[in-house]
Amino acid sequence: MRIPWAGPARRMCRVVTTGLILAATAGAATAAPATAAPVAPGQVREAYVSMAGADAPGPSERDRVHVLKVGSPRARQVLVLVPGQFAAAGSLAPLARQLAARRPDTQVWAVDRREQNLADLDGFRRSPDRAAEYYLGGHYRAQTPQSVPYTAEWGLAVELADLRKVVLAARDGGRRQVVLGGHSWGGTTALAYAGWDFAGRPGHRDLSGLVVIDGGVHDAFAGEGITYRLTAEQADAWRERIGRGEVFDESVTMGRTETFAILQQLAGTYAAAAPDQPSTLAAHLPEWLRPASEVTNAGLVEWLYVTHPLVPDISINPAHTPPAALARALAGPVPSVNQWYWPSRLTLDLQAADPFADTPVARGLGLRLWHTREIDVPLYSFQTGLTHGTANTAARWVVEQSRIRSATYAENPAMTHLDPLFAAPEKNTLLETVTPFLARLGER
Repeated sequence: MRIPWAGPARRMCRVVTTGLILAATAGAATAAPATAAPVAPGQVREAYVSMAGADAPGPSERDRVHVLKVGSPRARQVLVLVPGQFAAAGSLAPLARQLAARRPDTQVWAVDRREQNLADLDGFRRSPDRAAEYYLGGHYRAQTPQSVPYTAEWGLAVELADLRKVVLAARDGGRRQVVLGGHSWGGTTALAYAGWDFAGRPGHRDLSGLVVIDGGVHDAFAGEGITYRLTAEQADAWRERIGRGEVFDESVTMGRTETFAILQQLAGTYAAAAPDQPSTLAAHLPEWLRPASEVTNAGLVEWLYVTHPLVPDISINPAHTPPAALARALAGPVPSVNQWYWPSRLTLDLQAADPFADTPVARGLGLRLWHTREIDVPLYSFQTGLTHGTANTAARWVVEQSRIRSATYAENPAMTHLDPLFAAPEKNTLLETVTPFLARLGER
């Protein structure tokens, strides 16, 4: 997800229902080649592992990322996926399981950024009531700008340095094919990796393909009403605010930076364990977001994600995503769907990277976007109804401005921003269209 604003205004998501549109440019075949027989999602192997990250500001123990590995370790292709803003590896877990089940030759790696080391998720290993007492009672380990001042420097350069460690591990010395992708600003991050300069080596040389899910660069979110036009003066002022202690992005704040993430996971925990019981959590929501009457635990999830989402980015269409499936994903416990702490510097850098070029603002921030026009690996782009067409328009611009010769564009305007991640497999247009894309790459 990528949250541009918060508060009681603009909370309803407009969904336009039309049919599936799938297009492929020259070089992208229309039929998937034969592959290994799919398996049941419940038979797919998975492991959540810790990996060494890059050296970065802060204690050395923070120089770690975590990866949810789904599928066979012997798979010849690895799809590395990056979650969106305020999202964590758990947001990609349902999709990863379905993809690995359909593509036994593909292992999916969902990445948790180093920021997730700051979250105290231990309470979610307890019963719902004990978890609620732990978090709502303030017994958890919280972070403040004063306790983690070094996060002021955790921007795009740090994230991509960490991500390269993951990509190189996935390549296994060149013995495996790596496709890099992501959802929302995770897709933006994947494209930035491809155009980044790593000590003289363009990022795209590590990759065999790119998968961008409802995100991207160059006004990908314009159809949602979001464009980025940072000036050098604005970037300098932003950095000054970060230097004064505004190290966390506060786009979604309910008392504390991590509060909304905790409330979402608690809502899922209760709904997964006791869906028909009256919700006791509802009373802890801000008054403007609180249901007007009593709801069940399952009803609270529907209230938050179907009828009264905080922002359109955080909503589902129940015609595609069963609320119960979302509740199970939210419950976790680890990896979690949400990232508690998002660095303001990362928001600044991703906005500055949106032109996808070596601009003066990008150079001033130390963004090494030096190879964006040299990218030459196949691209897949999927858009929902959130951006009203601009996500794929932006992907086509990337193709036109680069050396990409094979691109696939798919969309389903009836889907919300979160649906591609949590939808039932038979209702997930992304799953249906990205699978043959991965299969074609696997035959190269």
